[in-house]
Amino acid sequence: MKFRISMALAGVAAIAAPAFAAEPIYTLEKAVTLPSTDSDWDYIKLEPHSPRLFIARRKDGLTVFDIKTQKVVGQVENSVGANGPLLLPQFNRGYVAMTDGSLLSFELKSLKVLDRIPLAKDGGLNGVVYDAATKRIHAVVGSRQTESAWFTLDAATGKLLSTKVFPFKKMDDPSPDGKGHLFAPARYDKILMQLDSATLAEQARWNVDCEQVVAVEYQAHTDRILIGCRGDKPVFLALDASTGTEVARVPIGKGIDGMGVDEVRHRIVTTNGGDSSMTVIEQAGPDSYKLLGNIQTRPQARVMQLDEASGRVFTVTADATFAAPDAKGVAAPTFHPNSFVVMTYKPEGASAEGRAGFLRGPG
Repeated sequence: MKFRISMALAGVAAIAAPAFAAEPIYTLEKAVTLPSTDSDWDYIKLEPHSPRLFIARRKDGLTVFDIKTQKVVGQVENSVGANGPLLLPQFNRGYVAMTDGSLLSFELKSLKVLDRIPLAKDGGLNGVVYDAATKRIHAVVGSRQTESAWFTLDAATGKLLSTKVFPFKKMDDPSPDGKGHLFAPARYDKILMQLDSATLAEQARWNVDCEQVVAVEYQAHTDRILIGCRGDKPVFLALDASTGTEVARVPIGKGIDGMGVDEVRHRIVTTNGGDSSMTVIEQAGPDSYKLLGNIQTRPQARVMQLDEASGRVFTVTADATFAAPDAKGVAAPTFHPNSFVVMTYKPEGASAEGRAGFLRGPG
């Protein structure tokens, strides 16, 4: 009897409560399953002014997926261990940070492999970024016990120029400002550094008020550094690039790994594999940010790429079985073969077609 009364009261409450219907911000447009092994994955990168999406699958190599035809159109040979691709059409070059510590280079148009340069002897090369001011690339080693190694190479030739070691356990990809600086995060030290992009000399260091600094993006027209943080209280932050002062803070989903900025629609998007969500933030000005909402995605859809032309967001995942937790409480996933999926999310809402630009800041 008590059960029935409770249910009845719940029904009355549901009727009496006001209904707040959230308008769609992004909707899942397509989900395409690709042939795969039990591979995990990392970065995905869209070739500039091209429909080719390069997907780094560690056991299956660097796969090329056409976002228009929704089909696989290529595969880079001998790329098993692909972790982080960089695509440079101006040099007809692609580079891939490999899990064995080497840097693979290939012709971007033909996908022909050019070279594979051993860099980190103990492996773990995580990502590679391009600095337009120096025409150099920086390949960054992922986690180490006490330090992180950077390798600087000539972007046009792939020639190794220098190596530098930083005293941090984990450094994620830096973001160049195009004016001779790199903004480099030290994830577990809660630090963001400004480096000289030619010498890698430290010019400034700022403490970041969050648990793990993961994603960093410099926005030129506002002179703001946009940051995504992991942890128990994951947040998006905006910092003044001149002073490192925090100017905005917005909560996001757990387990961020990807962040994109849609300059046409004035949106910042993060993909959060920890709670299967995509957080969307509206940017109304250099210091004005508002949470629009969180879109449910799929488990472990943590990386992303945003198509600047259409505003579509691409992310990937695969089905998995998690083993019983080990002594440290870690449950490792085993991914199911032929379950790897590429998902396309289409922008919706009042700002989906883009609006007039806001007042621009310095820069």
